Amino acid sequence: MDSFNYFNYFTEIEEHFWRKRGAHILVSPLDWAIVETWQKSGIPLAAVLRGIDRAFESYGRSRRSAGGHSMKSLAYCVDAVLDAASEAQEAAAGAGPSQDGSRAAPTSTQPFSRDELQSYLARNAAKLRASSNAGSTDLALKSRLEETAIRLEEIAAQLSSVASLDLEDFERRLTVLEDKLLPAMQSSASEETLVNIRRELDRQIAPYRRKMSGEQLAQLERQYTQKRLFESFGIPRLSLFYLT
Repeated sequence: MDSFNYFNYFTEIEEHFWRKRGAHILVSPLDWAIVETWQKSGIPLAAVLRGIDRAFESYGRSRRSAGGHSMKSLAYCVDAVLDAASEAQEAAAGAGPSQDGSRAAPTSTQPFSRDELQSYLARNAAKLRASSNAGSTDLALKSRLEETAIRLEEIAAQLSSVASLDLEDFERRLTVLEDKLLPAMQSSASEETLVNIRRELDRQIAPYRRKMSGEQLAQLERQYTQKRLFESFGIPRLSLFYLT
């Protein structure tokens, strides 16, 4: 997918879901976790949107739709999205290289300027330090938050000297920093916090559990827990997906 769509992945899916439902509603934490599982699995945006369309078509033929019930969650779309992703992968494999052996030229338009990226990194570094100064944060997490803030400032400084922006590598570095924060949050979180997060997920996923495989449920649980821990500690997400 092109750079703009890649970094507007969440927004594009959210707005498409709104349009299909015919109502502008808040997307739930469960829905956001589902979108994150698709993003981290590398499912192209076009396949996600196609799967959502098919899920709505299927739902429109169901008894629940006939009874006046609207689709409430992206969880209903999981199977259709995975099917669309598999079809897209098979189509890409079958197409092979173009006849002249050339590859599509990368887009020359960057979705973010250097100033926007540096401001984003500076804001997140400040938020990390604010979270570190919170009285309930333990020493190990405080240390990790400060190390991450310093690293963001270093990356921001490096942006001024690089000849060209490599957003893919930039995003990769931010993802690694997020991944290193997660164990510290899990260790710092109380048992009650983690149990409550599990209760929330179990309650929200109950109507859709039979539609998902064990692997899908495990991945969704990881993404949901990660999202809720970041929210619980007031720690900002670092990925460029959250800049949009």
